[in-house]
Amino acid sequence: MSNPIHPAQTKDLQVQQLVAGIGNQFAVQGEFVSGEEIDSGHINSTYCGTFRQADGSLRRYIFQSINRNVFKDPYAVMRNVECVTRHINDKVLRVKKDLGGQTLNLFPARSGGAWVEDPAGGVWRCYNFIEGCVTYDVVENTRQAYQAARAFGSFQDLVSDLDATSIRETIPDFHHTRKRFQRLLEVAAADPCGRLAAVRPEFDFVCQRESLTGMLLAGIAAGAIPLRVTHNDTKINNVMIDAETDEAVCVIDLDTVMPGLALYDFGDLVRSATSPAAEDETDLSKVQMQMPMFEALVEGYLDSASAFINDTEIEHLAFAGKLMSLEVGIRFLTDHIEGDVYFKTHRPGHNLDRCRTQLKLVERIEAGENKMNDFVRKVRRGKR
Repeated sequence: MSNPIHPAQTKDLQVQQLVAGIGNQFAVQGEFVSGEEIDSGHINSTYCGTFRQADGSLRRYIFQSINRNVFKDPYAVMRNVECVTRHINDKVLRVKKDLGGQTLNLFPARSGGAWVEDPAGGVWRCYNFIEGCVTYDVVENTRQAYQAARAFGSFQDLVSDLDATSIRETIPDFHHTRKRFQRLLEVAAADPCGRLAAVRPEFDFVCQRESLTGMLLAGIAAGAIPLRVTHNDTKINNVMIDAETDEAVCVIDLDTVMPGLALYDFGDLVRSATSPAAEDETDLSKVQMQMPMFEALVEGYLDSASAFINDTEIEHLAFAGKLMSLEVGIRFLTDHIEGDVYFKTHRPGHNLDRCRTQLKLVERIEAGENKMNDFVRKVRRGKR
């Protein structure tokens, strides 16, 4: 009697066939050896393929399928990624003369394009595998905060001379805080689930800060804050860190690269890196704005971004952290009032808990904003 095939074996065989088939459509070198699914990220499906080179060495590549439920126009996403990676690689080559595998690089399809489409309509791309690097999910210390900020500042510096109008806005009004606030007012007025009364303190907290929602937008309108090419997902797990030196190597996950403000990127770093509390922490006493973390972010960012960022942008670095925390709090509160229709939740009131941590961080930043601004000015003076 034959042994039954274990489900895990079946899945592994399917993965091997999938990676081999997709890999065959790209201009990768070598003979396929193996493939595995990479269980990281929450949006796209990612696989690693290993190929044996003519000299017997092994080389790895990343194959990724874009989630069309999140990115409605995956072709625009790919055109953005292609434009940005080409621009960065051209600049790095001119300086270093050798990429050394330490920048994100798209491998072309054998058909000549930057992506392939499978029979089911899935859009696939192929990246180089950056060897010797690791990523972290949470900023654990000031060194990591410094490296993350330096990496995103370097990314912005590399694309600072790229015309922002050459990049498509794949998620319209992603950081348009004023429109996020207006949406909250509309949902609160409708109150479809009868939840507004129970969240009146949070709603009032946001409304009292309505004036903040348009401040950076006013800076754009006045020409004081320029539109730039920005990353828009500045979490530390989007930074490759050299495993030996513990230094930032490059920024990854370019799907949300769009025209935007450098301050949005830095502000989201402050929001995600300065508080030790989890995003859905229910004990709000754990929500803190850790000044050493903020200082490390400022130093790392200005070490790499000071060549292109202007004085108005620098003056709003602390404010940007407050604004991004408020914006994300608005989004969680809107979704809670509307009935949890956008963000995934795992318990009743989950979005409300998330909202409260963001609004508490706004409070913490407000309490330390003068000190934060003083530190920014001190670092700026040192860069002149």
